[in-house]
Formats: sequence, structure tokens, C-alpha cells
Amino acid sequence: MHTPDPATPATHSFRDLAIAPAILTQLDKHTFVTPTPIQHAAIPVALEGKDVIGIAQTGTGKTLAFGIPMMQHLIANPASHGLIVVPTRELALQVEETLRKLAPALGMNMAVLIGGASMHLQRQMIRRRPRIVIATPGRLIDHLEQRTITLKTVKVLVLDEADRMLDMGFAPQIKKILVNVPVERQTMLFSATMPGNIVELATSYMKLPLRIEVAPAGTTASLVEQELFIVKKDKKMELLGTLLKEYKGTVLVFSRTKHGAKKMTTAINAMGHRAAEIHSNRTLGQRKEALAGFKNGRYRVLVATDIAARGIDVTGIELVVNFDLPDNPDDYVHRIGRTARAGREGKAISFASPDQRNDVRDIERLIRKELPRSAHPLHANESFDMHGSGSSPRSYGSRPPRRFNGGGGHRGSGSRSTMGGGRRRR
Repeated sequence: MHTPDPATPATHSFRDLAIAPAILTQLDKHTFVTPTPIQHAAIPVALEGKDVIGIAQTGTGKTLAFGIPMMQHLIANPASHGLIVVPTRELALQVEETLRKLAPALGMNMAVLIGGASMHLQRQMIRRRPRIVIATPGRLIDHLEQRTITLKTVKVLVLDEADRMLDMGFAPQIKKILVNVPVERQTMLFSATMPGNIVELATSYMKLPLRIEVAPAGTTASLVEQELFIVKKDKKMELLGTLLKEYKGTVLVFSRTKHGAKKMTTAINAMGHRAAEIHSNRTLGQRKEALAGFKNGRYRVLVATDIAARGIDVTGIELVVNFDLPDNPDDYVHRIGRTARAGREGKAISFASPDQRNDVRDIERLIRKELPRSAHPLHANESFDMHGSGSSPRSYGSRPPRRFNGGGGHRGSGSRSTMGGGRRRR
């Protein structure tokens, strides 16, 4: 694989990327003028029909980086179809929302096939012969097994958040899907993190893929200010309450478990903040309502498990709190990428208990920097450094440890058919 020079200067316009006039018209209509670095690097290569492995920070426009080449191929090849496979329902809806700005005006209808939604309504969408299908693996396999859909004319396949798509959890499902997709196709993989073993597996499904890496895998967005507090488990909620007083804008809080997310949401509401929860025990309708309420300001705080780490695109999230550190260090990058999106600044604060030194070290190794420790007023002696057991709180870099001012912060507010309807299994 070839890695383009990441220092290649960004073009000043989408018009320099050999994009079809019909697509450019829609980009202009929606004021998409200047491509992001991943769009600048990936679109020309993908337009040539080459297989692509794209690596860039979250919030940098990866959806259009694969969406534009896919739509251009479908315009030129009316008998072909596109398939986008994503790990979560939330990400499927996010991708659909982005592509809907362009696809309908280009004469392309879409279908979203996700768990928790009506199979009957999804069959109706399939019967309308969608040009683009966006699906989670489990629900797509359901439709394949019920023979309501065929993937024989898929010519462009995208695995979004490909590291999760090809890990131990989803890999068997992806293999089932790929058996139903033609070998002669264009395959594109995109993610912010791409472990070596995943790249090795991915290339077995691809033809001489070009690796486009505008930032090394694991790179966090440059505008995210990161901070770490060492705190005992029984003091985490108290510290969270202090942060919610100091920061006045929207806050996304990550919990490791569904039970923890539910309990935390109840506690936050009891503090007087409007909070909602997203996790796999919530119905699709409840999850959509929570996300919509978070976007429109009905809820100030959204508590989520890692299903939201790769599926929330909300502009202006002021603070991301890792109430629990993730089980997988890669998820840290995706979690904090929910803030500082689209060129905005943001803040990410993580809580770690004194016995989680190794977990913190794994995250720091991935992001290639030390997380700045900050002192807090709850238990000043609950600290560790990277080189020994107990020590006083310290901060890495030029910024001194921040201490709370008692909550008076000054933060801002901040018949079976091709990709179409088919007969049911009798």
C-alpha cells in the first residue's frame, strides 16, 4: 500500500477534484466549498475506482470522502448500487442524514436497514429499489436470510468505522455479507483508528488498496483539550456534578455499562440538569428521541455507552466526559472525537481510578502523548504518575494543574430484485 504525503496542501475547492457537475451543484447548494484533508486526499483516488483505506480523525468529513465517489459511480453506472455497512444504528442514521443532502437531488433513493426498526417498513424501502443501502450487519443479514434483498449488483462497498467492522465481534457477520457481494467491486474502508491486524484482514478483502492517512491512526483532533482526574469510584458522581456546574454548554458523558448509564442519567436529572440516555437496552425510538433532544437543546446532557462513540454528530458539544475509561483504547479516540468537530474547539475530561494506571498508559501509547493530570478538591492523594505508585497530582506540558473554583466557572454555553423488493421466503 502507498501512503500519500500528509503534507499535501489542501485544495481550495471541490471543483479541483474532478467531481461531476451535478454533484458540484448540490455541494454548492449546501455550501460545501472547501474539502477537508481526508476529502482532498481520498476523493480523487476513489473516483478512479481504486480500493481505499482512509484514516483520519473523527469529525473530519469521512462520510462525503466516500459518499461523493460512490454517488459519482452510481450516476455513471445506472445498473450498479452502493452498500455502506456501519457498526451502530446511530452511525447509520448519521450517514443517511449527510448523504440525503445530495442523493435525492441526484435521483438516488436510499434505504436504512437497522435493528430495532420495522422489518415491514424496511421491506417497503427495499421494494423501491434503493441505489444506496446503509445497514448494520445484523439487520442486513436478516434481510439476506429472508431473501428480501440481494447484493449481486453492489459495485461500491464501504465499511465505515472499519476497525470495529472487522474486529472479533463483527468479523463473522462481515464475512457473511461479503459472500453475497460481487468480487468485482470497489471497496473503501474508513476509520480514525486502524490497528495493524485489522489492516491485514482488510487487505484480504481488497485489491491493492491505497492507504490514505491524513493523520496517523489514533491521532486525536488538535482542537480537543484533554484532561485526566484520578478519583475513587465512589467519588466520581460528585466530581461529575462539579464539572456540570463549571461547564455551562452541552455535555456528552460515556459510561462503560448500560446499567451505569441508566443510573447516571437518573442522578444527573436529580441534580437539576436535563439528561437523556442512549444504550442498547433503549428502543430505537427512545435512542432517536434522546439524540434529537440533545441536538435541539431539550437535553443538556447525554449519557451513552460506546454505541455513541461512533454515531453522534452534534455540532457544538462543549465537553466530553469519560466517566468510565473505555475497555478498548481505540474507543477513547472515537469518544473524544464527538467534540471539537468541524473546526471548533472542545474539551475532553477522563476519570480514572488509582488502580487504572495500565489503562491510562495504553491510551497514552495509542495517542502518543501523556494525558495532563489535574488536581481536584475531592481526594488530592488519589493520584499516580507514569513511573511509580502514589505521587502528587501533576500536569504534563506547559499548562499547570487546574483547580476548581467551587463551581463558579466561566465556561460558555455554550419478486426478488436487484437491491430492491423481493419475494418472501415461504
